[in-house]
Amino acid sequence: MNRKSILAICWIAPALTLMGYANSHAQSKNANLKNWPKGTSPKEIGTKVAEHFNVTPHTNFNKTTPPRVLTYPENCAWYGALTFAKESKQKQLVQKLQKRFEPLFGEEAKLIPVPDHVDYCVFGAVPLELYLQTKEKRYLDMGLAIADKQWGPPEGPRVVAESHEFYKQGYTWQTRLWIDDMFMITALQAQAYRATGDQKYIDRAAKEMVFYLDKLQRPNGLFYHAPDVPFYWGRGNGWMAVGMAELLRSLPKNNPDYERIMKGYKEMMASLLKYQTTDGMWRQLIDVPESWAETSGTGMFTFAFITGVKNGWLDKEIYGTAARKAWLKLITYINENNDITEVCEGTNKKNSLQYYLDRQRNVGDLHGQAPVLWCATALLR
Repeated sequence: MNRKSILAICWIAPALTLMGYANSHAQSKNANLKNWPKGTSPKEIGTKVAEHFNVTPHTNFNKTTPPRVLTYPENCAWYGALTFAKESKQKQLVQKLQKRFEPLFGEEAKLIPVPDHVDYCVFGAVPLELYLQTKEKRYLDMGLAIADKQWGPPEGPRVVAESHEFYKQGYTWQTRLWIDDMFMITALQAQAYRATGDQKYIDRAAKEMVFYLDKLQRPNGLFYHAPDVPFYWGRGNGWMAVGMAELLRSLPKNNPDYERIMKGYKEMMASLLKYQTTDGMWRQLIDVPESWAETSGTGMFTFAFITGVKNGWLDKEIYGTAARKAWLKLITYINENNDITEVCEGTNKKNSLQYYLDRQRNVGDLHGQAPVLWCATALLR
């Protein structure tokens, strides 16, 4: 090797090292889930959305009809606002959210849902969160009564033949194998475990999750809206993603179902990573390029990514970068009233591609407000 070649190597090698460092540094910066541009931090965004939620009237009503019952989107947003208030250390916000709950012990008691369906039982996560933060036993009593009723013997007009079979096998009689259930059921039972430390609650939730994973997860890690509806609906998959992340956050590693749930979670996260759009969003139908960018599913997937990175389940560089990109894009859909836009309306199952593409795109729908609060909470944990 001549002198010129040796000198060239001496110059090039350090340059390549610096380039590698620069690329690595840029990637690490992109994966950072702590430092945010002004106006985009989880505390700023979460505060706006939580304060807006707190002054939003109960949602299941119109101008001529009084509210009948608290709906699950409101309860999910309420839970998110409370967890955000805790993680952001805003005691006054906790007090405001607690004040919103107070009438349910009196004149608004009729709004408490009858706990005979997964969508109604998830309400119990709210008083359990209030108990965790205030230690007032009345919240614990209310939440545990709902959690226990969910695993009690089948009763009421919603009981079907399968309800008894599920109950005999140790599952909740409310089992129906809809993917939404894996947040509605597991969130309540995980909260009961957090509030009491009683292993039976988290064991119930884990067993139920494995049953759903074994029955419903597809080879690509995602989930059809229902076994007879072969479409990967965004928010439906979002409930599974959040449900697994929330459950794994508290599930002891020595639980016999831990590894199975972690496997299902990681398979789903790897698949979602492939379908994230270049700007950070996910679509109304995850794998259909012509479907529109949808915010509730995006918020749920973002929460699942953040939680995985924070707990060391997912690669920080890969999933942290994806989560950061998703958060920064998601919050651009929040308008001047602190309502998130492009939220898919409440959606039943239907074996029709066009049905999903044509769903109404709502503004301020609590299906979408809730995941923003969950993400803000997860980023502050």
